[in-house]
Amino acid sequence: MNIQEQIKEYIETQPEPKRSEMQELHRIILEIFPDCKLWYLDGKNSEGKIVSNPNIGYGCQTIKYADGTSREFYQVGLSANKTGISVYILGIEDKTYLAKTYGGKLGKASVTGYCIKFKTLKDINIDILEASIRYGLENPKQQII
Repeated sequence: MNIQEQIKEYIETQPEPKRSEMQELHRIILEIFPDCKLWYLDGKNSEGKIVSNPNIGYGCQTIKYADGTSREFYQVGLSANKTGISVYILGIEDKTYLAKTYGGKLGKASVTGYCIKFKTLKDINIDILEASIRYGLENPKQQII
């Protein structure tokens, strides 16, 4: 199964209205950045044990480690969770940026250093969420950890 099929299957397994909202967010992200690299992580570790919620990734950034190794990872992520949906904006050095720039305008959402979590799209300002996603995708990063 290719990445697009895995993403489609993941979204289709979500209960309504989360399914429709995940489909809408997926569409919006691909509209913003149509040629971005797509990722699908099933949430399992190398032993097959579930360690996180599955998530869809968009874009690509390089993460460099102090030991000189590096790997690629996505810039923006999308995941269903027990209470709603999480959007991850990764690679932002200033861990207060999302909250300061978008937090007060988003509506009913929890904003951390890299995650915007909300129950439903009707609770948030979609234009502000889209602006945060656009920021995450239009600013490729190279993180050093």
